[in-house]
Amino acid sequence: QLQLVESGGGLVQPGGSLRLSCAASGDSLDYYAIGWFLQAPGKEREGVSCISSSGGSTKHADSVKGRFTISRDNAKNTVYLQMNSLKPEDTAVYYCKAELTSWVRTTSYWGQGTQVTVSS
Repeated sequence: QLQLVESGGGLVQPGGSLRLSCAASGDSLDYYAIGWFLQAPGKEREGVSCISSSGGSTKHADSVKGRFTISRDNAKNTVYLQMNSLKPEDTAVYYCKAELTSWVRTTSYWGQGTQVTVSS
């Protein structure tokens, strides 16, 4: 069964950068679309960035466009979220989700999350 482990979070000052990693095991990510989500304390989980299985298409929430970049390295079975120009409002737990779609359903797998704190 596919398992996802996020890493790379931590404490960073406003304007700084972090690179989050989502490492997969148990299955190849080649056929999965990948999304990064964030959940701030007391709030609903929301989408940040996503990338197609081929890596040819990416989308970002308006709040992070121009600052975050999602990429994947299928050879390493890993997806990355490069986070630049970080703001305090980016503070949240970031989760990686892999989705396998078909005509009848979408199967999703979640990682356990990694904490990102942007503060001076």
